[in-house]
This record gives sequence, structure tokens and C-alpha cells, in this order.
Amino acid sequence: MISNFADIHPILTTGIALLALGFAALFANYVVKALLVRTLNRVLAFTAFGRDPELRRHGLIERLANVMPALVVSAGIALVPNLPAFVVVVVRNVSSAFMILTVAMAISAALNIVDTTYHRRPDARLKPIKGYIQVVKIAVYVIAALLMIATLIDRSPLILLSGLGAMAAVLILVFQDTLLSLVAGIQISSTDMVRVGDWIEMPGQNADGDIVEIALHTVKVQNFDKTVTTIPIRKLVTEPVKNWRGMQEAGGRRIKRALHLDQTSIRFLDNEEEERLSRLDRLETYLKHKQEELSEWNGRLGERARIPANTRRATNVGTFRAYVEDYLRNHPGVHQGMSIMVRQLPPQPEGLPLEIYCFANTTAWARYEGTQSDIFDHLFAILPEFGLRVFQSPTGSDLQVLSRVPA
Repeated sequence: MISNFADIHPILTTGIALLALGFAALFANYVVKALLVRTLNRVLAFTAFGRDPELRRHGLIERLANVMPALVVSAGIALVPNLPAFVVVVVRNVSSAFMILTVAMAISAALNIVDTTYHRRPDARLKPIKGYIQVVKIAVYVIAALLMIATLIDRSPLILLSGLGAMAAVLILVFQDTLLSLVAGIQISSTDMVRVGDWIEMPGQNADGDIVEIALHTVKVQNFDKTVTTIPIRKLVTEPVKNWRGMQEAGGRRIKRALHLDQTSIRFLDNEEEERLSRLDRLETYLKHKQEELSEWNGRLGERARIPANTRRATNVGTFRAYVEDYLRNHPGVHQGMSIMVRQLPPQPEGLPLEIYCFANTTAWARYEGTQSDIFDHLFAILPEFGLRVFQSPTGSDLQVLSRVPA
């Protein structure tokens, strides 16, 4: 009777069979996801993987479960009566291609889990693997695409692979940036040029901040103004990059700034000034030894010592330089294990630069700036004690005073 009904109503029979196949695929999807996946999740709940929502959010098990309805359609399409042979082949090929895509997406999810797990290691920031994970993903999807195309056209994938050699030049052009980025990523990783968390400076890319992500193609830098600069990773190899990691690891940040002294205020110290300055704790020993040295030198001059120009005398700028060096060597914010130097630079139209070169014993930006400001606050304020002035271009108030001076 069923065969008679199928003979009488072939189209209706085919429609009912297709509808039954669709329900069978939906039922298989429900059974796998509602029963098997739920059971598997309960089993995994007793493991660290199952209890970790960050790992489970990638949906590895759910993506694998999507293979079942496609498998039911692929196996059951041949049982539908009155379907042309080419329709059966097309449906099977599409189902197989869908299963290949689903497996590729599941592999991608597994790679995401590997990347997430790796980043929990303490040393993960030193050697990130995100770029390599992305390369593997690209390879997986390229292979999946070849297999899907071969399945859809019902040909062996070896035929496509045999023609791949002729497409090598095209592929190199298409994936040129990816290949260059991969090579640059390997160079950066092997030489330990940069890491996530490093403070880098690239004026050519308008980047000055901390690296927050190193990917296959790009490096993300969060600048100190909270903007984000995305730099092609190959630029880190081809362009100059200043990495401040060495400063942070050393524990000291350099202070290199000059006081520009008015050269007209530089002169010799008289006896009264020497006596007054020798009462300063930071200059007592220095001036005592300096006076002994100068007395011994001048004593060998004999009669020529009567001419002041023949003698050696202490200067206010030299005494100030000695004061600054002693001040730095006793400052609690200056790193005493690193270079400390106070030197004169060549005179300039803006005055005589007296450069302070030392290192703060902190790398924190705010504390560093506080230490540097504290040092120069004191030096600017103590300058008049030595009869020195800071060079400053005339301001409007200076010109007003000059205009009131009678000619």
C-alpha cells in the first residue's frame, strides 16, 4: 500500500521523506547537544578545564557536535525516493564540506584554548605565541578550503594540490604581508626585542607607551594619553625602536638636565665668601682641601703671587659644581650605584650649561618626576648663595623696567 501511494504521489512522497530527514537531523542535533554534550560537560566539570569558564567560552565541544546533523543528512539523503542522482551528490558534497568547515572551526577553538592556557604561564609575556597560533589557524583554514572545494566539485584534493605550485606566485602576493609579518615575528621572538608590557618609543609611528598585544600582523601600543597605536610588526624590525625595558630592569632612570647660568655672574670668590660658604656642611671639606691646594700652588710663585692674575683662586661656579655633586651623592632619591656627574657644557648664547647627570632610584614616572623636580627646586633656590644667576631671556616686565630708566 505504501509503495502504491509512492507510485501515485511521487512528489508528495519525496517531500515527506525530505521533511523526515530534516527532523532526523534536528533530532540528532538535539540529542548530541542536549544529552551527549551535557553529559560530557558534567564529566569535565570535575576537571580544571570544565570548571574554567574562560576556556569553555571557546565552544570546542559545541562546534564538534555540529558535525552530527550534517552526518545524518549525508547518510540519509540517498534514502529519499525519486531524487535525481546529481541532487544526492550535491547534498552529500555540501554536507561533507560543512563537516570539514565545522572540524576546522573546532581546531581553531582548540588553538584558542592553547593560547589562553599558555598566557597564564608567568613567562608567557616574554615569548607570546599568538602570532604562531594565527599562522597555524591560517594553515588550517587554507587546507579546509582546499578540501571543501575538492568535495564540492567531487574531485580528489590531490588535483588541486598539484596545481598549487603554479599558484605559488599568486599566493606569495596574496600572503605577502603575512609572510613578512611571520618572519618579523620570529626575529622579534628569537632576539627578545620587545615583550608585552614593554615601554617602547617610535616617533615615526606616533607611538610612545606600553605594548598591550603582539599579534601576527600588528603590535598594539597604548600611549600615555590612553590612545592606542597599531604598528605593523615588520616596522619593529625595519625602523628604529627605543625600548625602555633596560631602564626598568636596572631600577634607575636617568636625569640629564642642565642649568643655564648667566656667564656675567661667574667670578672669583673673595675671602669673606669663602669663609661663609665653608660653613656649609656640603662644602666644608671641599673648601678646606681646595684652600690647601691653592695655597701650596700659589706659594711656589714667589714674588709673582703679588699679581692676582698669576694666582689660582676658587670660583663661585666651581664651588657650586662641588656643592651640587655632594648634594646628589647624599640625596635619598638618587641611585648611588649609578653614574653621578656634574659637568660644564660648551657656552651657548643662552648661558653656560651646567649639566646634572645622575639616575633616580625609581622607574615610576610620577616618583621620577618628583625626584627630578625636588633636585632642581633646591638648586635654583641655592644659586644666589654663590653669587650666580640663571640665564633668562628678557620678559615684558624687564623691558618695562628698562623703559623707565632715564637716558
